[in-house]
Amino acid sequence: MLKFKEYITEQKEGYLTIFDIDDTLFHTTAQIIIRKSGKVLKKLTSADFNHYKLGPGESADFSEFSDAEKFNKESKPITKMLNKAKALLADTNKHPNNRVIIVTARPNLDDRDTFLKTFKKYGLDIDKIRVERAGKISALNAAQSKAIIINNYLNTKQFNKVRLFDDSINNLKEFLKLEKHFPGITTIQRIVL
Repeated sequence: MLKFKEYITEQKEGYLTIFDIDDTLFHTTAQIIIRKSGKVLKKLTSADFNHYKLGPGESADFSEFSDAEKFNKESKPITKMLNKAKALLADTNKHPNNRVIIVTARPNLDDRDTFLKTFKKYGLDIDKIRVERAGKISALNAAQSKAIIINNYLNTKQFNKVRLFDDSINNLKEFLKLEKHFPGITTIQRIVL
């Protein structure tokens, strides 16, 4: 197994690196509100929701995940992961075919600038990173929506290697399903935090 510094400096072309936000880059306080017949049954963290199955008549309300001010004021950085993101982003300067993106289950946020300031506050040059919001793809679950976004990047045929940093087993399982559709990709790294 390669050490992290070796991992980022290995010769590569077309390396796509994907980060999740919630419980990967930041510990966040936004919760999913479980409702039934318009009443709040409970609130779940994103980690808890990853293992929750909606009961009959229940719905999930993700409105707290659209609140940019809440994200900016209450999110706590996961320093180790932010440092990895910074290092991998810096590596794209040496390898212009490489790209770092964020794929989040969040929908559009209510204040884009406040949302982006959160990353800048912790030294991540978010202006060089595309943030893809799977939450705006309405008909699917978060893992399937994220897989669609990643699939679109892989369809460009610009990348022959991919790595994903995500805390959700469901997201990683959907990611693994992409391997069979892209046999030309020599390595797909799967990292569970």
